[in-house]
Amino acid sequence: MTSDARGVFSNGQAERLPLFPLGTVLLPDGVLPLRVFEVRYLEMIGQCLRDGQPFGVVLLERGTEVRRPGQAERLAGVATCARIVAHERPQPGLIQLVCHGFERVRLHQAHQEKNGLWVSQATVLPQDDPGWGVLPDLEPAVHLLAQLLDRAGGSKGRAAAQPADPHPRPLFAGQPQLKQPGWVANRWIELLPLDMRRKQQLLEVDSPILRLELVADLLRQHRLIAVSYTHLTLPTKRIV
Repeated sequence: MTSDARGVFSNGQAERLPLFPLGTVLLPDGVLPLRVFEVRYLEMIGQCLRDGQPFGVVLLERGTEVRRPGQAERLAGVATCARIVAHERPQPGLIQLVCHGFERVRLHQAHQEKNGLWVSQATVLPQDDPGWGVLPDLEPAVHLLAQLLDRAGGSKGRAAAQPADPHPRPLFAGQPQLKQPGWVANRWIELLPLDMRRKQQLLEVDSPILRLELVADLLRQHRLIAVSYTHLTLPTKRIV
């Protein structure tokens, strides 16, 4: 367990993890910008900032991100803990955040409190073992990702600056981990134009090797890599 979660989790368990349901999937080491304006989430984020605690980002399987009267919401069963790394208040009633994902958690008995905020008991899921290496037949997926990151100026985790955006947004948190299959798989899950439910399914795969194998199958289906140990086929269409 990372130091980010020690104040919330005890022995890998959390009695009350605040949740932010979204129509997107956050992966470990992913970067998520947020604009927060609903009262329930302004209060939650304020508490997280005061206490230095994380919150869970979970896929909203049914319902909309902005609360509507009488709306039924359904959440996915696995979330990713997020820590706030930057924030600003450009005007009253609005907080802009940059968050980094770090640990996957399984939710138990998620429910809404009176103010509409979702909370849940949670269990930390196994982290990807850094000792796992990339199998030879999966190397093309690694090489192609490395080339895409270099083209985007992301070898150090930052996208190339655009004329209208002098402050490039990080593509991922921390340093690239191209020798770790789980990290490579997670970055591809972010990049590929997949349905969010499919991204959620891949997030929930515990084995980093299996997760990357599933991603490599998708890359082959999109004809982005060839089935070869030595040959690398560059993409013929933009995916980012």
